[in-house]
Amino acid sequence: MKKITFIIATLLIFCSFTSETKVVVVPSGEKLVYSGSYNMSGLMTQLAQVTMSTETVSTAKNTYLHLNCELATFSKWDKFFKIRDIYESYVNPSTLKPSLYKRSIDEGGYTKKEKYTFKGTQVTSVVKKRNQAETSKTFTIGGSTQDVVSLLYKVRTLDFSKMKSGDTKSFTIVFDEKQIPVTLKYMGNEKVNAGNLGEKVCYKLSIGAKTNVLKGTDKNLIWLTADSKKVPALMKFSIPVGTGQLVLASATGI
Repeated sequence: MKKITFIIATLLIFCSFTSETKVVVVPSGEKLVYSGSYNMSGLMTQLAQVTMSTETVSTAKNTYLHLNCELATFSKWDKFFKIRDIYESYVNPSTLKPSLYKRSIDEGGYTKKEKYTFKGTQVTSVVKKRNQAETSKTFTIGGSTQDVVSLLYKVRTLDFSKMKSGDTKSFTIVFDEKQIPVTLKYMGNEKVNAGNLGEKVCYKLSIGAKTNVLKGTDKNLIWLTADSKKVPALMKFSIPVGTGQLVLASATGI
């Protein structure tokens, strides 16, 4: 189940082709709700809900866009394996460059909290795992490396009209205090159901990463609505222990 949680985060975030595209402001007050399912004995079974939301947060010196992603198993599954995870990023509203990333996970009794503070290409991390002392370290990242949450929203500023089926792009995210190379492949357009938005033509993307968590070629996929919003409508994942998906249930404030 921990691998499933990582994949959900991966599919919600590994969605950027380039950092050179002009950024369009992501709306504050948006809320996307997904139903998460996992293949159990040949049946795709709904196990969890993923909620993504945005809001404006101001301090004495700066104004940030708070990007929030929450994952929770449905109550009837909690007795088998309870998950309550929160991923957060505080970014510049115009450039979407992160200043602070926070992660709090509770998975079957295993807990972990992380906080990354970004200053240029330097990241200072503070990590607290269950029954372990808090640790802190500073490490260097690339100039275009972002946290896993802020990267999702950047995809919605990109122009896919110049992409051809089979085109790929590579980039890097920081996760678990490591930089992870990721390759995305554009696979053309398909119609999928997008919850309360109805049936939508979507950009279909294949995700590849240098990790043993993802399994198969073109088995980890995400569909983004082929419009100015580029809302993630459907996500499918394949891991060593099975397959699953996230389906958009509702989108408001877009």
